Parts: sequence; structure tokens; C-alpha cells
Amino acid sequence: MGLFSRRDKAPKTEAPTLSASQSKSSLTSGSSSIKSPGFSTSRILNRTSAATMSSNPGTPPFSPGLNPGVPRIDIPKPPDPQLDPVGYLRSLGAVRERCKIVTEKALRDELNHFDVDMNKFEDVVTFVANIIKRDYDAPFTSIPGHGRHQHFAIGGRDRIAHLLSTFPEDVDNTEKCKRMIDLFLVSVLLDAGAGTQWSYKSNENGRIYRRSEGIAVASLEMFKIGLFSGNKNNKYQVDKEGLASLTVEKLAQGLQSGPGNEMAGIEGRAHLLIRLGQALEEKTEFFGADGRPGNMLDHILDHPSTQATNGLIVPLPVLWNVLMSGLAPVWPPSRTAINGVSLGDAWPCSSMPQPAQSPSSPTFSPFPNTSGQSNGVAPWESILPFHKLTQWLTYSLMQPMQSIMKIQFAGQELLTGLPEYRNGGLFIDLGVLTLKKEDMERGLAHYTSYCDRTGTRENEVAPMFEPSDDVIVEWRGVTVGFLDKLCVEVNKALEKELQGNELTLAQMLEAGSWKGGREIAEVSRPNTKEPPILIDSDGTVF
Repeated sequence: MGLFSRRDKAPKTEAPTLSASQSKSSLTSGSSSIKSPGFSTSRILNRTSAATMSSNPGTPPFSPGLNPGVPRIDIPKPPDPQLDPVGYLRSLGAVRERCKIVTEKALRDELNHFDVDMNKFEDVVTFVANIIKRDYDAPFTSIPGHGRHQHFAIGGRDRIAHLLSTFPEDVDNTEKCKRMIDLFLVSVLLDAGAGTQWSYKSNENGRIYRRSEGIAVASLEMFKIGLFSGNKNNKYQVDKEGLASLTVEKLAQGLQSGPGNEMAGIEGRAHLLIRLGQALEEKTEFFGADGRPGNMLDHILDHPSTQATNGLIVPLPVLWNVLMSGLAPVWPPSRTAINGVSLGDAWPCSSMPQPAQSPSSPTFSPFPNTSGQSNGVAPWESILPFHKLTQWLTYSLMQPMQSIMKIQFAGQELLTGLPEYRNGGLFIDLGVLTLKKEDMERGLAHYTSYCDRTGTRENEVAPMFEPSDDVIVEWRGVTVGFLDKLCVEVNKALEKELQGNELTLAQMLEAGSWKGGREIAEVSRPNTKEPPILIDSDGTVF
């Protein structure tokens, strides 16, 4: 069965709705000539229309909206990096601005760790466009924005809509939304690469799930039994008391992680949630006295920037500030810091401007005076920010707030493509990026050492690096820029089918690049289905 010969299509609708076409199905053949240009639309065969997901009578479907008609409002600019480098590097706007530097080097084939063949970029465009045409009916308005909700719908069952329908009538929409924020936040924080060995058998239907969808189902089932709640009157919540009692053993049991079914980075994930509990207790301005993620809804609705004249309109930086400031204690202390303030998912990168003497440690404090500059370059300029998990949280937490509370978020265009191994692997597997020989050798040696250390059997050998390695940081930086370019080119390729519409970056991520990265990995490495570069993960980045 070829890449473009199956998948139920999403129903034709005027507004974005969640479709049964989001179910996972695996590829069984690598017969397609996937690395050559010109994928023919004649290969898109056997297309059928999927039935719309249903929810219980009286319960509106949980449909993540795209809010294309949000009125434009003034969005605050990022802080001046010369005056406040910490604030700038932690801002959402800095991600795209700084990644542009690496992307421009890539377009000139001047990366330190990858050879770049932009002649192959059209192959990626065609590949992604054909996946979208295979799975959705034109003009593609049924494609939801990228977010965690779709992973809960694995197998064509909208588990979130079903959960919402089970709550008593006295649970109002505000409380429903808070519960979904609680669930989605924990589920996203757990959503790092699960590794090749792990799978999850649902306690509800006995089916086996893997990877992101498996973690989603597992987190939902743990949530439903109250594993994260310290409130005996409401098991359907996450709070500081519930997380304070969490242990590595409890989480491993909930995720069914054990000998022969180990989840990668289980300790890192557990400690991440334990630190989340500490953040919930500390940051009461966002999470309230009872330390609950869902209480951020109160903060957002009460924020002076929130407009309520023509519906609820929230500037996206309001939500971003809650996540970056409120969850700051969550990140491991080993992360890059300036003056003792952790930057989160931001890393030194040799492809960025370098001061004459680069910082020897990811922790340094040179600002904000000119004496901290060398050859006209300040040390902060060598740092490349991504904030992948925070962006994944933002994409995901907007979904229940949009659907249940009808909140519209202004400034969604500030979000970038997620720099993770599915999106990034797409450009490697289709030949745009090729790891340089010396880095390939070093990565393969790391993989061999990892297998020896963990007892893992070498299978479909691939280079491996730690998340902080300069190879990974450069790869992630160019991925952000290439995803922007890919969105533009895919819209051009689908111009006729779009009929005057335009795919957002969030839609392209959901229906094209992330899915495409996974599928090309399944074909290129059918035994492990792993990306072309492996991450020696601690469970807190990818």
C-alpha cells in the first residue's frame, strides 16, 4: 500500500471541526519513490469521506477553532535585548527572529553541521501537499490547528467530547474548561519521545497505543482516576497537592513503564511534573491558592488586556506570559541561564553570532553593559531560543478555551512551527539536509555507547546526540525557518484547491509536516519508525 493510497478524508464543513481522519494508521510499504520530485496526484486513490465524530446528545462537539476572523489588536513587542536579554530570549517573538539567522545560513549552504540542497525542497512541498490532499477534501477548511486534542482522538473516538459529556449538569463551562486545561497541560508536559520499546494498553478498551497518542490516552486515563488530584471532592483536576504526592514509581505504573516496556526518560518526566506542582504552589497569581493549572483561566479573563466588547479577545502574549513565567520553576536547573534566570528551551549555537570568547558554560551573566560585549557581539546573541514545549502548550491550551469559552486569541501568527524531530526529520529524510561526515561518525559512536549503556539492541542504526548538542540546536533552528517557507510553498502548490483560502501554519503542521515526518520515518526505518537523528532524551525537551 503506497503513501498516497489510503486514509479516510475529513468531512466537508464550513467551520473547522475535528474529524475521524485524525486516526493513526501505519504504513506497510515503502514502494513509493519518495525521494524524487513529482509525486503524482494520480496516486491518491481509494479516498472516502469519513463520518463526522459524534458526541452525546446535548453536548456540543469539542472542536478546536482557528478563529480566522479575530480583530487585529496591538500586540506588545518583545523587550529590547540590549536592555533585557533575558526577557527578549524568553519572548515568543524572539524564536522566529533568532532562527532566521540560522535559516539564512542554511539557504547559503553555510551550516556547521549539515549540507543543504535546496533543490530538494520542492520534493518536501510536493510530499506534504499530497498528504494534505490525500487526507482532506478541498478547500481544506476542516483541518484543525495543531494541538494535543487530536491525539486524544486516536482511533476515531473523540475521548474529550465523551469526557465532557459525562460531567454533571452543575459543572459549568468555566469548570469544564479548567478541567481540560489541567488535563492538557499535564499531557503535553509528558509528551516527549517515548522511545521505541514503549506502548500503552488502554484500561478502557484493551487496545495498544504508542508514541504521542499512547501518552495522550495514558495521561487521560491517569487523569480520570485522579492520579494528579489532591482534592477528594474532584478527581478530575490537577493540583499542587496531587503532584506533590507523585513519584517516579506511581508515574511509571500509570504509564505501564517497566522491564520490556520502558518509556524513555521516565524519571525526567516524573521530576518535571513534581516541579510543576512546586510552580503551582509558588505562582499563585496565575494558579490560585489551590495551585491548579486551570486557574490560569481566571487570570486570563481578568487581565486588563482582555477585551470583552465583541466576544472575548485575548492577546496571545497574555497566555504566553502565564506559561513562561508561571512554569519557569518547571525547567531543569541545567538549562541555559543568564544572571541565574533560566531561559528554558534556549541553547548556545555555533551558527549564531559569537563573541570573541564564547561562554564556556550554558550559565553566564554578562549583561546589560557594553563590557559584556566582545567584537561587537554580546553573549546573548549566541543563544538560540525555541520554547518548543511552551509553544506546544500554547497551541494545545488554546483549544479548550476556544471551544468551551469561545475565547479568540489575537496574535496567533507569532507562534512558530515546532522544532522537534518529526518536523525536522522531514527535511533530512527528503534530502534537503544531510548530516556532515564528522558529525555522522560522532553521532553513530554516541548511539553505540547509548546501546551499550542501556542494553538496547542496535537496530536500524542512526546518529544520536544529546538535546544540547550543537548538531541538534542547529537542526532545530533551521527547522523553524524551513517550516515557515514550507507553509508558503504548500499554499502555492494547493492554490487551486484552496479556492481563495489559505492554510495557516498551525493547519500545515497538523495535516502536513508533522504527519509527513512521521510517515517518511516509517518508510525509511520500518522496524523502529524513528527519526533520522535520535535524541538521547531526558524526557523534558522532545
